[in-house]
Amino acid sequence: MGAGRQQPRFGACVFPVYFLRITITKYIFNCLSLSQRLLVHAERRASTVHFLFLYLLHVSSTLRSEHGQGENNTQAVVSQEVQAENVTVVEGGTAEISCHLHQYDGSIVVIQNPVRQTLFFNGTRALKDTRFQLVEFTQKVVKIHLSDAKLEDEGGYFCQLYTEDTHHQIATLTVIVPPDNPLVEVKEQAVEGGEIELTCISPRTRPAATLRWYRDRKELKGFTSKQENGKTFSITNSIRFSVDRKDDRDIVTCEASHPALKGQKKQTQYELDVQFSPTANIQPSQSLVREGDELNLKCEVTGNPRPTEIIWTRLNDSLPERAQIQGDVLSFPSLSLQDNGTYSCQVSNKHGRSSDQYVLVVYDPGAIIEAQTQVPYAVIGGILALLVFLVICILIVMVWCSVRQKGSYLTHEASGLDEHGEAREAFLNGGENHKRKEEFFI
Repeated sequence: MGAGRQQPRFGACVFPVYFLRITITKYIFNCLSLSQRLLVHAERRASTVHFLFLYLLHVSSTLRSEHGQGENNTQAVVSQEVQAENVTVVEGGTAEISCHLHQYDGSIVVIQNPVRQTLFFNGTRALKDTRFQLVEFTQKVVKIHLSDAKLEDEGGYFCQLYTEDTHHQIATLTVIVPPDNPLVEVKEQAVEGGEIELTCISPRTRPAATLRWYRDRKELKGFTSKQENGKTFSITNSIRFSVDRKDDRDIVTCEASHPALKGQKKQTQYELDVQFSPTANIQPSQSLVREGDELNLKCEVTGNPRPTEIIWTRLNDSLPERAQIQGDVLSFPSLSLQDNGTYSCQVSNKHGRSSDQYVLVVYDPGAIIEAQTQVPYAVIGGILALLVFLVICILIVMVWCSVRQKGSYLTHEASGLDEHGEAREAFLNGGENHKRKEEFFI
């Protein structure tokens, strides 16, 4: 190495060529210390400092190699290695990035983000991002925590170990996005006799969530579609089925499952809204009324939308002056014989109309009591008639059984007499008659 050789220049570190072999250790230490100070105090110029740092490392490694060769160092160099682990984190959670060191001898360890910005240099922060925290730096492992993880943080994180040969491993960070409670949309208003179409939506997940429909604990088959929005996915599941008025207010459930939920489910329930024509039914507060009693006639209404107006009328006459209308109730504070008649309530909505009638008969007190006392006698009379009928049936069965047994006995007796008579006839008339008898039987 001649004196005319150009001297390397690195900031304040100027070394003549002929001093390199003598002051190599001090040179490397000063240069690396300078790079550390530059990295700490120049956060806004991270890329420039990073370039300078790598360049200095390259020079220092070269000089160390030359120095070792110059001294004919024959000692075996212990192999150092670094290993990294892949990490999966839920968006908004905290990720732990680990670099495992093997046979570590104190060499420089650098951790870089996916865009190759240095996060930590030998345990010293090099990038202004407080979400990254160094939590452990030992002879075996270097660990950093990334809080409030975002999709933008996803990628490969470099664990680099600078020795004579640079070693590095990449820890891949994967950020997953769990679904929120799914949204349910209805295409159009459902009407009795028609169909309803429901769509379940999970607008932002990664990886794509799985959506299912359930009704009465039974899965409903639907049509699923997936749309990619950058790094996330939008998932929809649509179902369509016929509806009737009995389906109104039934519950269907959309359920979302996702690896980030760890077996749990996100679900949204939807109450079916089926519109149908109204019905009307008049219910009296009591069935038998007498003069002076109070009576309320209630018009029970169904329908969707529910009818808001109920019209009370009396057939072929106007309502009594004493009658009072309170919503769906027609009240008679004190009945009189003039209140007799046929009353009607009418309801309607945009899908149709309906009505019901009630015949009001007002009795005087005596008639009411007589009518009320006749009811128990009628019941008792019916019970007695039933008992008489049962007794008659039993007697008929007994007589029939007795006659059947008696007829069987007479038939048997007649058969026995016939056999004895034939025997006596054969004995008296001789063999000829007996032969005729046999021929007759044949």
